[in-house]
Amino acid sequence: MQNKFAWIMTPDLPWDDRKEMITTALESGISYVLDLEYSDKIRKLGNVNIISNEDDADIYLVGIGGEGDGAIDLSENLSDSIDLANAKKAKSEGKTVCAYIKITDKLHEQLAVKLGPIVDYIILIGTDWTVIPLENIIADLQKVDVEIIAAVNDSEGAKLALETLEHGTDGVIFEANDFAQIKDIASEVDNASKVNYDLKIATVTNVKPLGSGDRVCVDTTDMMKPGEGMLIGSYSKSLFLVHSESLESEYVASRPFRVNAGPVQAYVMVPGNKTRYLSELVAGDEVLIVNTKGETRTAYVGRSKIERRPLILIEAEYEGKTIRTLLQNAETIRIVDADDKPLSVADVKPGDKVKVYIEKSARHFGIAIDETIIEQ
Repeated sequence: MQNKFAWIMTPDLPWDDRKEMITTALESGISYVLDLEYSDKIRKLGNVNIISNEDDADIYLVGIGGEGDGAIDLSENLSDSIDLANAKKAKSEGKTVCAYIKITDKLHEQLAVKLGPIVDYIILIGTDWTVIPLENIIADLQKVDVEIIAAVNDSEGAKLALETLEHGTDGVIFEANDFAQIKDIASEVDNASKVNYDLKIATVTNVKPLGSGDRVCVDTTDMMKPGEGMLIGSYSKSLFLVHSESLESEYVASRPFRVNAGPVQAYVMVPGNKTRYLSELVAGDEVLIVNTKGETRTAYVGRSKIERRPLILIEAEYEGKTIRTLLQNAETIRIVDADDKPLSVADVKPGDKVKVYIEKSARHFGIAIDETIIEQ
């Protein structure tokens, strides 16, 4: 599942009231604002992306004051559409373009499908709303590189839109008119973006201390709890659950924001069911925090720290397949056993049962694909 997102439309209120709603949205992680009046003032509130019909908008909007909102009658010959012409012109000028369409009839549904291959985003507004037009448009545009956004009023509407036809819309947009509403919808979007990984139990077959290598510590901007860590391994298809440094130790103080992850060439799972090399991670990158149940959440890298440290090789077997990872050889470095308990690499031995994630697909540049790739 991909990361879902939320945008807000500012309410028809005086600036001071709009400002409060926008500030609450920013605090809730929503940084895209559709506003046709106060873009200069909004930019002063923070790092905000403005969606409007002004030339300097971050995302140029077509459809408001056009056929999309019904201000202009839509011809049955969609090739004559003014919104379609405006979208093509804006794209030719190098703009990021969003189409705004009220789905009042089948013809407007067809306009959305016609605009899909041209624009970057489509906002769909339901009037006498049923989920059927949304299902139709998602189905018609499933292979088109466009982000579909449904207008909703509350968290229930957001949940429905984000789950329609299993894939759901890419995002939701709503008129921000209540503090609780903003936080509830932001929370629903966050929940819809989470992926659960089906962790398997593998049997350790070999443990071998090695010499020194360049090891990466990943410090995040989140505090991890016991039972949380990251999926890391030498093979992109086979990753171990490496525990965070959230436990107290007689050797060092806990660092609950940190995963002592492994050598520079190891893979780590990141949002979007993708992997990255540990050596690639820099401040501001996203990583996936995973708990013992396979539940996930996204965190940002605060920094990654590469140091020369002694390493240890751990091999395990799952259904006849051998998987491997290298970790720093230190008492405070832990993987997770079959009982969801942290297991220090200093204590791990052949026969131990540990939690791993096995990907069926191969990966190319970190993306899962149907291809035969042998990793050993």
